[in-house]
Amino acid sequence: MAVLKRDFLPEHLLLDLAANGVDASVAVQADQSECETLFLLDCAAKHPEIAGVVGWVDLRSVDLPQRLAFLSQFPKLLGFRHIVQAESDDRFLLRDDFCRGIGCLREFGFTYDILIYAEQLAAACEFVGRFPHQLFVIDHMAKPRVRDRAMEPWRSQMRRIAAHPNVYCKLSGLITEADWRSWSADACRPYLDVVFEAFGVDRVMFGSDWPVCLLAGTYEQVKDLIGDYTRDLPAADRAKILGANAAQFYGLGDRGR
Repeated sequence: MAVLKRDFLPEHLLLDLAANGVDASVAVQADQSECETLFLLDCAAKHPEIAGVVGWVDLRSVDLPQRLAFLSQFPKLLGFRHIVQAESDDRFLLRDDFCRGIGCLREFGFTYDILIYAEQLAAACEFVGRFPHQLFVIDHMAKPRVRDRAMEPWRSQMRRIAAHPNVYCKLSGLITEADWRSWSADACRPYLDVVFEAFGVDRVMFGSDWPVCLLAGTYEQVKDLIGDYTRDLPAADRAKILGANAAQFYGLGDRGR
């Protein structure tokens, strides 16, 4: 993990964006604090290439409506994420206090990123069914066990959760779920096949998982993995996957974003 033990700031990201022909990025929280959320929003205000921020707020707080009212004044704040993968309870998403908080997001136009391990997918399927009008996106394809070449029950549960039309999926995180030193596009392809079959081209979006991806590869390698996989798709579909779907999901361009 030593490669990650340093600061990663906008000026480092912008080099990779420019080198890979990427116009803009959405910054997603890594620390569960409003302090980091405000830091990311400050970065976004200074760098137009950061089109928006997925931050963190205590969704279980009784003061959540007031916090959301305050945070909604920042036009580049798009939504929120909680690091559910770190929770010991695989059914954390279904906690009453957490669900109460999720129920507040739609009023303010906020999305929610679902960060889970594959073993938490069963609860996630039940969770999204409680909120049919809330926009959700699954981060890192729910972290399938690429390293072990395991498909089930991840495959069946991804098909099940994709049946909810308000749920999208990020094409990200695969190379760090594979063997860091010997991953290959062929090892990742079966998992991409499942997601494309389940979600179609209108509800998937490229994600770099930078800088975490550096554990196993470069930004360019991650982008090329998805670029090569989608090479034979119509140009309009590729454009959706590499940007337009994310812009639509996060409401980029709305409310001054």
